[in-house]
Amino acid sequence: MLKILYRQIGKYKWAALLTPVFTALEVVMDVLIPWVTARLIDHGVNAGDLQAVYRYGALMVGMALLSLFFGIMAGRFSATASTGFAANLRSAMYRNIQNFSFSNIDKYSTAGLVTRMTTDVQNLQQAFQQILRITVRAPFRLLLSIVMCLLIDARLSLIFIVAMLVLSVSLWQIISRVSRLFQQVFERYDALNQSVGENISAIRVVKAFVREKYENEKFARAAEALYKLYVRAESLMTLNHPVMNLVVYGCMIALSWWGAHFIVGGTLTTGELTSLFTYVMSILQALMMLSMIFVMLTQSAASAKRVTEVIGEKSDIVSPENALTEVADGSVEFQNVRFDYKAPITASDGDANIQRSNEARPATVGKSTSRRSALYNVSFRIESGQTIGVIGGTGSGKSTLVSLISRLYDVGQGAVWVGGHDVRAYDLTALCSEVAVVLQQNTLFTGSILDNLRWGRESATLEECREACRMAQADDFVMEMPAQYETRIEQGGTNVSGGQKQRLCIARALLRRPKILILDDSTSACDTATDAKIQRAFREQLPEMTKIIIAQRISTVRHCHRILVMEGGRVTGFDTHERLLETNQFYREINEIQSHGTGDFDGYSP
Repeated sequence: MLKILYRQIGKYKWAALLTPVFTALEVVMDVLIPWVTARLIDHGVNAGDLQAVYRYGALMVGMALLSLFFGIMAGRFSATASTGFAANLRSAMYRNIQNFSFSNIDKYSTAGLVTRMTTDVQNLQQAFQQILRITVRAPFRLLLSIVMCLLIDARLSLIFIVAMLVLSVSLWQIISRVSRLFQQVFERYDALNQSVGENISAIRVVKAFVREKYENEKFARAAEALYKLYVRAESLMTLNHPVMNLVVYGCMIALSWWGAHFIVGGTLTTGELTSLFTYVMSILQALMMLSMIFVMLTQSAASAKRVTEVIGEKSDIVSPENALTEVADGSVEFQNVRFDYKAPITASDGDANIQRSNEARPATVGKSTSRRSALYNVSFRIESGQTIGVIGGTGSGKSTLVSLISRLYDVGQGAVWVGGHDVRAYDLTALCSEVAVVLQQNTLFTGSILDNLRWGRESATLEECREACRMAQADDFVMEMPAQYETRIEQGGTNVSGGQKQRLCIARALLRRPKILILDDSTSACDTATDAKIQRAFREQLPEMTKIIIAQRISTVRHCHRILVMEGGRVTGFDTHERLLETNQFYREINEIQSHGTGDFDGYSP
């Protein structure tokens, strides 16, 4: 963990090294000033020597200015180092998340990742800044102050030693209890972020079902749990101050009593007693700072573990050595494929197995989870250029099946071949560039329509974008918009309809010119006429591209070369529409239901 954190300091190492140097110099000046003050009182004021007053006074001013300069430099370098450290942590996490396979992503909740990149990183930034300054200042100040006390009067120094023991034991008792509470606080942060994230992303559903009261109560419960933990932790933390005051006042009373006796006895001067009062405050403040450091380090240790867990996570799926960089054609073959999910799946089959649910699943992180079988002994072959329909009920494994083609997951048993080679032999970027996937609930990003389309191919011209939109039946409605292809898409595509969003996502995928195009129920929000136009455009204008179309409507796939029928993770039919009507009872009964009913067969059980 420490090695991972150390690497994130990066180019800010010099700032991190200079901070404790200037902090130590600042402490030296602070500790020497009371000693000079004692000389000014004893040799200047009490002796009536005005020159000594000027001399020691000028020395004190010079030391104070040096202390100010050293403090400013230490603060500047610590701010630079800690802020840069935090920026590097966020960048490292973000970059690594981009490399995650879907099985890696399944381990973390969206809320958990957001908390790690915000709250946890902020805690580490503050901890790093405190480590650079206070962990040098407090021990150094404590050590130098004790040395100066021993040099002035060893007998009175015993008071400080006793005070240190009392304060140390008291603070340790407080810290040990507070640290446990702070470890629980971060778990509550995930729940709170989950509640906020879910509500904002699904605010239309909340309002449609009039669930505002329920969502308010859910958020209130998460906030109340976090509030109670913080109150308990802060209540214990506030005990530091009264304990500190008790020890300080006890030391001052003891110093005043014994110091007065020593002054009367002639073994201690007034200036030395004055400096001792300053040093006792310095010692006890150093102890208080050390106690706060322990609390802060305990609190940040939990954050460090959570952050380094993400940075250190290795993708389950990587490109092999000497990977293939060219996909010969769009042929696809499954050979006795079995696949099990290692983490529980919270959403139904469909787009959910590819576009993971935003619901938090903190219980799966770092703990063993049961497997859920999704595909059993699946074998079939698709020739390059064919159009294949995939049909089946919710949870039958349709989306899982196609996610294996672009190696979003790796098979458990068997093999998936694309272009005549096992997908595990390809460079991941090369493979994904030739396999375009359009999800049922795909995502549009903030920006213009043209910007979103060019996610498919950055160099695409306006005319190429329009041509892709014409095939996806999107050009007409885009041209009717005030700014046409420069129309701004709001976050999440909220200013376009579901059908329009799907068609733009199809056009975006077409711009990649892939050898394999996968439509995962991605015309479900389109009317039947628009759906038919899209399928006809594919047949007429993309004859060489392999097209795999997952659909709920048989009308969408009936003209495909062949149709794959799936039930419970198994392939129960793979033939033409006509042949399946003759040989596959499940498919035949679905066709009858859709011909005479609503067309929805998800709840159908043969």
